[in-house]
Amino acid sequence: MQLTLPAALTDDNHDDAVVKLREYFGLEPYTKPYTGAWFERLGGGGDRGEVRDVITTEDLVAVTMLSVDVPASAALQILGPDGREISDLLRRIPTALDLAGVDPELINKDWPGWRLWTLLESMQGIGWVIAGKLVARKRPRLLPVYDSIVREQVGAPADYWHSLNHDLRERDDALHRRLLDIRVQSAIGCDISALRVLDIVTWMTGRDHAASHNGT
Repeated sequence: MQLTLPAALTDDNHDDAVVKLREYFGLEPYTKPYTGAWFERLGGGGDRGEVRDVITTEDLVAVTMLSVDVPASAALQILGPDGREISDLLRRIPTALDLAGVDPELINKDWPGWRLWTLLESMQGIGWVIAGKLVARKRPRLLPVYDSIVREQVGAPADYWHSLNHDLRERDDALHRRLLDIRVQSAIGCDISALRVLDIVTWMTGRDHAASHNGT
């Protein structure tokens, strides 16, 4: 299923997407950053060399920047008995690979990223949204943030990773390259992944849409 992307990400003119990104990171006049602006950057990032293959307490705090909390019981599992399996999977997931560079046939339930998401999602109190944010913290170039606001905007595909991979790769990676262009134009920093650019612009569009319907 092809995604329904916001006009800000499909128009040749990138001004709207750039403004949304700059507002999110507090770079527009009279704005302050959203807490999510620190999601990737807290502690130097979840994919930095010394912690790339383990979910740390820093990562558990980082997802709170995106308005979710990992329940204490699940946190204890992640930091304790399930830590070894999590690390084994993370070691099989590269940090320098973009989702646009993945062969679609590899994205299945045996893919290490999918297996990691499944393991986290199965823990009591986590669910699909928190699991997605945890894996995105560890591999921001490869695994996207995905929540109910984004899902509503993109058309709720049955398999978001496959749909997004398809759209990013279509026409010689045109969408992936557009996202990188928007990142450059917004001057938010090259440490923010193309996937996160898409997530933020889509989320901000959904937030604005909800506000307009609520009369605010």
